[in-house]
Amino acid sequence: MSTLNFDPWQAGAVALDVMAASQLGPAPLAERQATRLARLLRAAKEGTRRYARVLHGRDPNGVALADLPVTNKAELMRHFADGVADPRITLELLRRVTADPRGIGEPFLDGYIVWESSGTSGEPGYFVQGTQALAVYDALEGLRRGTPRPWRRLMDPMFLGERIAFVGATSGHFASQVSVQRLRRLNPWMAHALRSFSILQRTADLVDELNRYAPTIITTYPTAAALLADEARRGALQIHPQEIWTGGETLQPAVREGVEKVFGCPLRNSYGASEFLAMAWECDHGRLHLNADWLILEPVDASHRPVPPGELSHTTLLTNLANPLQPIIRYDLGDQVRLWPGERCACGSCLPALEVQGRRDDPLVMAGRDGRGVTLLPLALSTLIEEEAGVFDFQLRQRDEHTLELRLGFGGEAARAAQSRCAAVLKAYGRRQGLAALRIVAMPDAPLVHGRSGKVQRVVAASAQAA
Repeated sequence: MSTLNFDPWQAGAVALDVMAASQLGPAPLAERQATRLARLLRAAKEGTRRYARVLHGRDPNGVALADLPVTNKAELMRHFADGVADPRITLELLRRVTADPRGIGEPFLDGYIVWESSGTSGEPGYFVQGTQALAVYDALEGLRRGTPRPWRRLMDPMFLGERIAFVGATSGHFASQVSVQRLRRLNPWMAHALRSFSILQRTADLVDELNRYAPTIITTYPTAAALLADEARRGALQIHPQEIWTGGETLQPAVREGVEKVFGCPLRNSYGASEFLAMAWECDHGRLHLNADWLILEPVDASHRPVPPGELSHTTLLTNLANPLQPIIRYDLGDQVRLWPGERCACGSCLPALEVQGRRDDPLVMAGRDGRGVTLLPLALSTLIEEEAGVFDFQLRQRDEHTLELRLGFGGEAARAAQSRCAAVLKAYGRRQGLAALRIVAMPDAPLVHGRSGKVQRVVAASAQAA
């Protein structure tokens, strides 16, 4: 492992740029995008075999983004060596790095950080960040994330008086957990103010840990926030957060309303991905603002043609302008978005606003041994199946409060072995969570059912199927 190659001058320059760009209008933002896109394409052409071929004989300054090919996670991973600018970075190296949970957030080689993504498209991914990309993400998270207590940030800009609890998947090198551990290592004085709590443990143990820590800020997924609100409503969780930050899943209005009502504090949502950590932030007026100075989002139809502003896309293409180390250019995210025309928001920002329909897996309420319902979080179930069973293409469909139907995207002997691993992992998790019983019905030949967006919903509740 290497020491973290953190450049305070680079970080400071990026932070000043982010602050200056926050109030820019559409034309200056477009100019910043064009300049950074040309710079990214030059670096990609010079540094990677993939874009040396794609841009052969072409001037990066004159290439239109729409003329470049669309890519996706499976293609990037299949041709990984062609898409990174440092030949020392190989899939074999990244698999070794991410196999050790003790190294989460630790840099390697020249201070690089790696994030592994979940396999929501049936394919796990590895995304490497250099110091420039990390400086951009840090600045966007620190300077643009809307806070409902601006006076508090003025008095305590370094969060010294806060206790921030990240409640999520902590067992792998996922972007959120890596970011938490990296911040703790970069800023030892923050260690007491920033802690991670695993959603894979028993809910009762999670509640006990949070009660002892008494966080002032919770950052988590919408389904996990709803679970915590349920625990607080019945009196088990006795904490009094002042802010709740959510991301990683689609936030339903009813979930927001319920969480804010139970905890008596505002909830702020965000939009990000392993391919770009901080894509959009929510302002005081409830609008998600795209960080358009450092990324380009293209809402497109099923044929990857642009859709008009205000129209819901079939999918979305991402171009990350901050990461020349592993260029992400016209990358199919699979999310449906609605991008509104550029106009100044009531909050004062001219950054474009958008709506997102991303991951929409369901929490499953199963029968508990004590007669109460037990909620199984979709992210916990997906993480278990991926991390412990090694299966990335699947669908769990609830039949009743005791039974889950497991569908796989493949068959044969490999499917039978995968079904056995998944069933063992899920039943062990059910026992830890206090389920009365859990039956796993394997359906290897049944197709994975796609939702309205065209994406496979990985965890489907019985109530959702009835609707």
